[in-house]
Amino acid sequence: MRRPYGPACAPLRLDGIRFRVRTGVPWRDVPVEYGPWNRLYDLFRRLRNGTWQRILTQLQPPADAKGAITWDLSVDSTVCRVHQHVAGARKQGDLQKEPPGGIFTEPHDRGLGRSRGGFSTKLHLAVEQGQKPMSIVATAGQRGDSPQFEPVLEKTRVPRIGPGRPRVRPDRVRADKAYASRENRAYLRRRGIRCTIPDKSDPARNRRKLGS
Repeated sequence: MRRPYGPACAPLRLDGIRFRVRTGVPWRDVPVEYGPWNRLYDLFRRLRNGTWQRILTQLQPPADAKGAITWDLSVDSTVCRVHQHVAGARKQGDLQKEPPGGIFTEPHDRGLGRSRGGFSTKLHLAVEQGQKPMSIVATAGQRGDSPQFEPVLEKTRVPRIGPGRPRVRPDRVRADKAYASRENRAYLRRRGIRCTIPDKSDPARNRRKLGS
């Protein structure tokens, strides 16, 4: 089978990148119909200059105008085990043979840490009820959920098609008991955001003892 080459094959290569990100296979295992794996990887690296973020920013305004974004956000996190090869990376990224790409400044710990699951990264996400991601924050695997509640919501920003400031405030936020802190509830009250966050058993028991 003739492998695709040339600029006209860019959409096919984008499909190859989507396949690799969705399945998590190594780059060398991407099916040959998407083109040479090294071409896919090179394109993926080049698009980390902010292109992926610009694509998302361009798609969100028309979706919001059509009512496809439900502004009831759910906030939660998940821990991802990092690849075994990450353990051999340089601590100083600028000294790597291939320095990390992207437009965002990496955290000092590069989003890597030791948790119960081992060497891992924790992803904190805010998604709307149609399960579309609105914002994401990456931290080391041992970081707590509650301190990242405010940073995740602060990164939620959807531009408008016409004039006007981007929408940054959801109607309601849903989260589990890990986010039931006074600081988080006070933050939501200041912004006028309703919330559905269950109380932890100990604080609720203490309030009942005090007659509250």
